[in-house]
Amino acid sequence: MNFSTFFQQYGLIILLVILLLFMFWSSRRRMAKQKLEQEAKARQTVPGAEVLMQGGLYGTIVAYDPDNLDQPALVEIAPGVQIKVHSQAILRVVSNENVTEDEFIEAEVDQAEYQADVASGWERSVSDDAQRAAERAEKAPHIETAEETAKRLQDETDGKKDKPEA
Repeated sequence: MNFSTFFQQYGLIILLVILLLFMFWSSRRRMAKQKLEQEAKARQTVPGAEVLMQGGLYGTIVAYDPDNLDQPALVEIAPGVQIKVHSQAILRVVSNENVTEDEFIEAEVDQAEYQADVASGWERSVSDDAQRAAERAEKAPHIETAEETAKRLQDETDGKKDKPEA
């Protein structure tokens, strides 16, 4: 039996086995990634942390047991207003991350580059846009208000009454 006859007879089966192995591998990888994300969320979910819940409410965790997910979490949504929510209703922890020194330096460099681009004309700033809009508004023709139109029409009709018709 040569290779081409073997592939004709068993090629489809081999392809299906490869596809099933890939699906198994990717699902295991996805589940492992989700588990890591859940563990990270559980570590961040501590009393005092600000959270976003699935209903769109923001609150501060008062009590939470990451080991027992069936026990409800207490979340304070306003001063003195605490609600019980299912622990899985906490969508994510709203992080008030502190900026690292490296991130701060990088932001300063980006700001300096932006200012240099604005100065050279490569980039326009918001204040430039506001200034251009004000200049266009000054050049635009005047649009009469309803009162100005009524006054102009009244003046025109008064002027026709004064002139004798020829």
